[in-house]
Amino acid sequence: MTSNPMIQCVGVYKSFQSHEVLRGVDLEIPRGKLTVILGVSGGGKSVLLRHMIGLTRPDRGKIIVEGVDIGKLSDRDLNEFRKKFGMLFQSAALFDSMTVEENIAFPLKEHKQFSESVLLKKVKEKLELVGLEEALHKMPSELSGGMKKRVGLARAIALEPQIILYDEPTTGLDPLMTESINSLIVKTQKTLSMTSVIISHDIKSTFDIADFVAMLHDGKIIAHGSPEEFRRNNHPMVRKFIGVGVS
Repeated sequence: MTSNPMIQCVGVYKSFQSHEVLRGVDLEIPRGKLTVILGVSGGGKSVLLRHMIGLTRPDRGKIIVEGVDIGKLSDRDLNEFRKKFGMLFQSAALFDSMTVEENIAFPLKEHKQFSESVLLKKVKEKLELVGLEEALHKMPSELSGGMKKRVGLARAIALEPQIILYDEPTTGLDPLMTESINSLIVKTQKTLSMTSVIISHDIKSTFDIADFVAMLHDGKIIAHGSPEEFRRNNHPMVRKFIGVGVS
């Protein structure tokens, strides 16, 4: 196991009505590294991600972030604690009625007191990091899918969080744009020294970018380790995933 992990999932169970989604998840997310959680579509990866940020609470078990059991926090304290996190949703989830500048400035205005000049400077810094300086005044409707993901990432890192969570960040993108977004995720993680957690079913992207790989199957983590260790894992579902995903 990891020494001094950023996030620990300890015996996490979650059911929705009679459907048991998580069935005792044990997982440690290493600090300052990029961890990819693999699994089939509908297998509970997004549910696990929502637990990590406290949007969903476990029926049993604990989510511990930087030594804090977030299940014991009040709603108010949890909202404050979430400032440690940034999140890039699958759809990028931009506000359609706001410009790119306004979208990225939104979390800064919500949580900080900056002058307009400082606010603009910070927005431009984040856009420069994702390579979209020219999109400052554009509306989301004027952006391609890949550009929306980049703006979504710029907004997710606006508050310079310690942890960033990615929900299927390359879904719906062509191979070239997928490669571009993957490179950007790695660059962002290294530049800002963040802990990154990505959920995906893309085995090729995983081996391209991950420091650590975990696999969620049938509500449990069935494999966890470096990409090399994952490649050597003999669990039938891991072998199947690798066999289909890598030519």
